[in-house]
Amino acid sequence: MQQYLNGLKFILENGVDKPNRTGVDTRGVFGLQMRYNLGDGFPAVTTKKLAFNTMKAELLWFISGSSDVRELQKNGCHIWDANAEADYWKPKARFEGDLGRVYGVQWRHWQKLDLPNRQAGGGEVDQLANLIENIKKAKADPTISSARRLILTAWNPGELDQMALPPCHMFYQFYVEGETLSLQMYQRSCDMFLGVPFNIASSSLLLSLIAQVTGLIPKDFVHALGDAHIYHNHFDAVGEQLTRTPHQLPKLWLNPKIKDINQFTMDDIKLVDYEYDPPIKAAMAV
Repeated sequence: MQQYLNGLKFILENGVDKPNRTGVDTRGVFGLQMRYNLGDGFPAVTTKKLAFNTMKAELLWFISGSSDVRELQKNGCHIWDANAEADYWKPKARFEGDLGRVYGVQWRHWQKLDLPNRQAGGGEVDQLANLIENIKKAKADPTISSARRLILTAWNPGELDQMALPPCHMFYQFYVEGETLSLQMYQRSCDMFLGVPFNIASSSLLLSLIAQVTGLIPKDFVHALGDAHIYHNHFDAVGEQLTRTPHQLPKLWLNPKIKDINQFTMDDIKLVDYEYDPPIKAAMAV
């Protein structure tokens, strides 16, 4: 995870200080890229502890296509609780715990227009199922047109006002090369200290799950960061993290019997030989 630490250092030394909606200023850069080869190990940050169970619970929730925060809570994940209870959102919620048309809903239930009437009602697109099918086709025949269209997106401009939180990690492109599968993810807003390690792990896990169900080997996760920033009240925490030496990366274990993306459970995903340094506390800007 030296790439991640290098990114923190680069922003501290070269970033521009700016105000933002949270009231806590940031130091950031626009346009940063980091690459992680999953053959070197699973990219879980080791210079502090990654909340791995929380991360995998959220990803499985995305995959399920749910918008119900209560489904997350069943697996001990509470990172969306504040969004579900936010004053600006609750009047829009369709039911108790509803988060609207967030990530997983867009992945599995993207609404099509009824074109003659220019209204919703033309059915739904299951982007994730289509993506997996097209990856299998690209594996069999790399010349097919869909080989360069292996896309998954949560950014739906027509429904941003129907989301408790617009997507940060918003655009995923997969790439088949021989027997390997890589992923590049574009993230518009990147909280480098608190959020980005979580996002790296989540995208790498998604890559690994899809690789398994398509019979491919996960290769590179490429992280394209838009507004990559460090909050001013995180400077001390980042400074402490930069004094630490990364440990050897852990390994990811997936239940080899699972061949359907919808069948993975919390027990089918484990992190092995994970060595990490003590937590570093920092307040979240909201």
